[in-house]
Amino acid sequence: MNPSNFLAELKRRNVYKVAIAYLVAGWALSQGIAQVFPVFDISNWAIRIIVLLIVVGFPVAVVFAWFFEITPEGVKRTEVADAMPKATGRKRHAWIYVVVAGAAISVALFFLGRYTASNRAAAAAPNELPAKSIAVLPFENLSEDKANAFFAEGIQDEILTRLAKVADLKVISRTSTQHFKSAPENLPEIAKRLGVMHILEGSVQKASDQVRVNVQLINALTDAHLWADTYDRKLTDIFAVETEIAKAIADTLQAKLTGSEQHVIAARPTESTEAHQLYLKGRYFWNKRTGNDLKKSIDYFQQAIAVDPNYALAYAGVADAYVWLPGYTAGTPRDCYPKAKAAATKALQLDDTLAEAHTTLALAIWLYDFDSAQAIREFQRAIELNPNYAIAHQQYGNNTLAALGRFDDAIGEGKRAVELDPLSLVINTDLGSDYYYARRYDEAIAQLRRTLEMDPGFYIAHLVLGQVLDAKGARDAAIVECQKARALNDDPSVLGVLGRAYGLSGNKMEAEKILDQLKKLSQERYVSAYSFALTYLGLGDKEEALRWLEQSYQDRAGSDIGYIRVDPLLDPLRGDPRFEALAEKIVPAAEFKSATASK
Repeated sequence: MNPSNFLAELKRRNVYKVAIAYLVAGWALSQGIAQVFPVFDISNWAIRIIVLLIVVGFPVAVVFAWFFEITPEGVKRTEVADAMPKATGRKRHAWIYVVVAGAAISVALFFLGRYTASNRAAAAAPNELPAKSIAVLPFENLSEDKANAFFAEGIQDEILTRLAKVADLKVISRTSTQHFKSAPENLPEIAKRLGVMHILEGSVQKASDQVRVNVQLINALTDAHLWADTYDRKLTDIFAVETEIAKAIADTLQAKLTGSEQHVIAARPTESTEAHQLYLKGRYFWNKRTGNDLKKSIDYFQQAIAVDPNYALAYAGVADAYVWLPGYTAGTPRDCYPKAKAAATKALQLDDTLAEAHTTLALAIWLYDFDSAQAIREFQRAIELNPNYAIAHQQYGNNTLAALGRFDDAIGEGKRAVELDPLSLVINTDLGSDYYYARRYDEAIAQLRRTLEMDPGFYIAHLVLGQVLDAKGARDAAIVECQKARALNDDPSVLGVLGRAYGLSGNKMEAEKILDQLKKLSQERYVSAYSFALTYLGLGDKEEALRWLEQSYQDRAGSDIGYIRVDPLLDPLRGDPRFEALAEKIVPAAEFKSATASK
């Protein structure tokens, strides 16, 4: 057949019209079922099968249009329909109208499904989810070199950090988002757990000096993709990419940006890609939060500083690592806190807008110098710069405010930290500690049990629960919790609480064994004087307990002795002149009373 004649025949037999009508109707139908089926909890596999059938049906419809016509007398072969009277023939296109009508119905289903799904999502997650809220899930590492996982993690972390500095946004901390994979299927459930309406997914591919970053912003409640983009850049342009992504997200969520916020999220912290990659490796190990990993992070941060001596974030990283080392018994307070303070101060000399450095400086000032006024100023400055920085809220409440007796304020900051980092075990535990210091024991127990439901293997929650039960007088239960903590981690701090509980329960022999263990361990690693003091209290030796508390003050172990005014486990010593004189050195009575009166 002549090609021109064949094309004319296709037109005469309405094949073109059928193909176009089928494509329109098929697309509308697939969109319609994609929106309507989930409303009735019909599985995704059913949607996929129907879409597959629509695709397979396309060539069938085209072949049907070539060989057959729909007439008022039914389906007839084209040759027969051509021989029919013209009056009848005029109706030969009727079946096309049926397809078009079907398409119209499908389009209606699409909008009905969209409307119903939106209403359903709104009903499932009421107004407590703020519209301007987001969680940045872990970015997938698509690099051939899997060792580049630190780089993908770093990109995610830095985009999150830039977003967190926008006061008009609620941004969930990395500690909570790291519990999920890069592109999960159950977004509505994740959004509900994190308390956000939007999710950012992404992937990073790095090869030599080239980087590709893919991102997409999703309304987790409706599964609507609000924005997506791909960035192919050189490694030297990575900060510009992070800034563009942060601004695009803020614009999409209609978040207001102040002039200072625009400046901060557009900051370029270093001109050296080598220093930046060393910094990202440091944060990678810092995020692991073990004593050995913290030491590794310091090494990488210092390497970054050697490459770029003006890299403020690297100094902040050094400060962050040193301030946590004593808590992991990987360093002494006298050695670590001054180093943390010096590094944080240097970071702020280079860049005063770093909330992380202000927070760490506040911690070091309080834990080492016991200067609550200066610590409070630094904490408040950190929160002003980054309202979404959960650690600032957590430490402000759990350290300085709780120690000063400002319990309502401390609990308020603790709750805000949990809101910003809902799956962080340590932040949830510290909220339990806030209740404990306020002597709201039942609320403390409930909060700590919720934390242990998240992870029964988190030893610190068992330890704090043991302290609360001991303070409440339930010493057998306290011993059980401390034994669980001891089985999970060899932290000597557990032994001090356990020794006190054993002694006060009447089991002096076990308390003596604990004392021997502490003495032996202290020859091998850092053991807090506070642990000795608690054990001697269990044995009824107040003189030795006071001597060890004096030593804790000399050691500048603020994470222990800083709570001297509010620690329930030290109650047997209250009223003793030596104890009161020591407390006056740490939290002056006038300051404590003032803080209590201002609650």
